[in-house]
Amino acid sequence: MSTTTGLTSRESAVLGGVQTGLFIGGQWRPGAAGTIPVDDPSTQEVIAQIADGTVDDAKDALAAAVAVSEQWAATPPRDRGEILRRAFELITARAEDLALLMTLEMGKTLKESRGEIAYAAEFFRWFSEEAVRIAGRWSVAPNGATRLLTMKQPVGPCLFITPWNFPMAMGTRKIGPAVAAGCTMVVKPATQTPLSMLALAGIMKEAGLPDGVLNVVTTSKTGAVMAELINDPRLRKLSFTGSTEVGKKLVAQSADQLLRISMELGGNAPFLVFGDADVDAAVDGAMLAKMRNMGEACTAANRFIVHESVADEFSRKLARRMGALTVGRGTQDGVDVGPLVDLPSQRKVGELVQDAVDRGATVLTGGGTVGDRGYFFAPTVLANVAPDTRLLAEEIFGPVAPVTTFAADDEAVRLANDTEFGLVAYFYSRDLSRALRVAEGLHTGMVGINQGIVSNPAAPFGGVKQSGFGREGGAEGIEEYLDVKYVGIAL
Repeated sequence: MSTTTGLTSRESAVLGGVQTGLFIGGQWRPGAAGTIPVDDPSTQEVIAQIADGTVDDAKDALAAAVAVSEQWAATPPRDRGEILRRAFELITARAEDLALLMTLEMGKTLKESRGEIAYAAEFFRWFSEEAVRIAGRWSVAPNGATRLLTMKQPVGPCLFITPWNFPMAMGTRKIGPAVAAGCTMVVKPATQTPLSMLALAGIMKEAGLPDGVLNVVTTSKTGAVMAELINDPRLRKLSFTGSTEVGKKLVAQSADQLLRISMELGGNAPFLVFGDADVDAAVDGAMLAKMRNMGEACTAANRFIVHESVADEFSRKLARRMGALTVGRGTQDGVDVGPLVDLPSQRKVGELVQDAVDRGATVLTGGGTVGDRGYFFAPTVLANVAPDTRLLAEEIFGPVAPVTTFAADDEAVRLANDTEFGLVAYFYSRDLSRALRVAEGLHTGMVGINQGIVSNPAAPFGGVKQSGFGREGGAEGIEEYLDVKYVGIAL
């Protein structure tokens, strides 16, 4: 329930409609450690109190998932798919309330929240259709003496740890394929933005998901509580979306149990603009690639690498567009950019910008915080950025666009690949041959050519290098939740 007086009646009603306990075995219950406050990053006011779960609570959640694992795995694929389809329809029907809920806990504008709700729902629609397409193969052994049967079966109980920046889509992207494959699960959402996941749990129950298949545990002691589950021999799969630093620790923890793991980690996306590009189109794409979610996305363009012949024009036009954006509370009409999620995030972005300025960068627009309340930061464009500037090496996670230049294609690709990360890259060019060469030369799991958004439920999402491994979405997404079993049959 709400604990602030600054909410409208509709905002209070939406918040009041969300269960805030732990969701274990199909039932809501309080957390043994009390409650955790949830803030509105626009106002810094507490808008809800959620359950604070303990190790014992998490163990109960895993026990609930284990108890129904075999029964759920044996459920007909069509039935599993129909549950996902019903959940897709419920999310779509309640999109406005879910979008408002997301804006209140995370800060993004209502327009962006609506976009995420639609995106999140599409994972359920996509995997509702994939549930009935799980197939093995039958073949004759080379010597003709036996037959080879290959079947695919659910991996078993899973643990999902989801981030705060896309609080519903990062859940449906994991829950959808798991449900379709026949897996049970425990989900631990981020403490900054748990309400969307709790609302989703209620929707899944309403859609007919059997008790125990999906369990949600919120906790203020994520490391200690999750370590107990990761070390539990009943767990079979771990999927995490978040920072590379945390991902490495989870991979190490998972080694003792040799868990199946999927890691969708940090990014440092290059955005290349070649000399033959349509500069206006490139600016349009840059606005999408940079400003989606206030720049708080692993796919956000982090480095703008622009051919020297068009760098001034591109920088000037991008600064004009960025400078015209309205910053404010995401629930208000006319607002383009909401707050960052919390004070540490705001401070980090400010430090990165200051470091760039100290090293000689020119601020074309923005450059600092906005207002005296909430975690706002002005959309910022920096030119003349030095090669050793921190924000070219670190993930910015904010509305800051640093522009550097290049002279030749091979230099552009070299600069783009000069990072430990490899999630996504974007580039603009009207030359087909160049486009193919550059796409093949980029060391990333995804590439956007003449477009500023690549995310699509029908496509495999994931990276290489220190951006992780495994894929979510597409035909590949369900494979992360299936084990392959070979059966040899003698004649």
